[in-house]
Amino acid sequence: MNSQQLASLVREQAIDVFGRMFRAVELVQERLERACGALRQANVPYAVIGGNAVAAWVATIDDGAVRNTRDVDLLLAEEDMPRATEALQAVGFIRDVVMDTIVFLDGPQGKPSQGLHILLAGRKVKPEYASPAPKVERAVEINEKRIVELESLVEMKLNSFRDRDRTHLRDMIQIGLIDASWPDRFPPQLGQRLQALLDDPEG
Repeated sequence: MNSQQLASLVREQAIDVFGRMFRAVELVQERLERACGALRQANVPYAVIGGNAVAAWVATIDDGAVRNTRDVDLLLAEEDMPRATEALQAVGFIRDVVMDTIVFLDGPQGKPSQGLHILLAGRKVKPEYASPAPKVERAVEINEKRIVELESLVEMKLNSFRDRDRTHLRDMIQIGLIDASWPDRFPPQLGQRLQALLDDPEG
């Protein structure tokens, strides 16, 4: 293979990689729209949480700072799960349980990592968390979707506090959604975590 052929192959592969990346982003948004639309049509209260909720809040200040996410996280009340299941299955999702988490796969070939991940309102995700997930009513309308309130979202991120959660929190700090007045809003353990990020965002 000569240098010209190699350069052409590299260009083709780059186009393919970027094409798959853009398609993946589109699929996440399509799942989000389909799920929210089905729940709204069935009058099932819900709240978008996780990376898509962070993206929605960040976009209210700076849409250029939005990060993509590969799955859809939703908050539902336990008593609404039968109606939610019916509504989501009617638009092609398949209910499953993966590692004690309710997941709706996007069709028979759907992957858990790319599905709808459900958290139950008012319950602790893990016993060691400082506080439970918020009530499903704690949501606001953004772009025709119910997005969990900012304070509840920050509290959820402080509870889980994985690398991705810290990254999301830093993003919100950087654009001014979170400031020095926020740590006192949360239980001491969570307030200390947030204060550490405010003091040293890169730490």
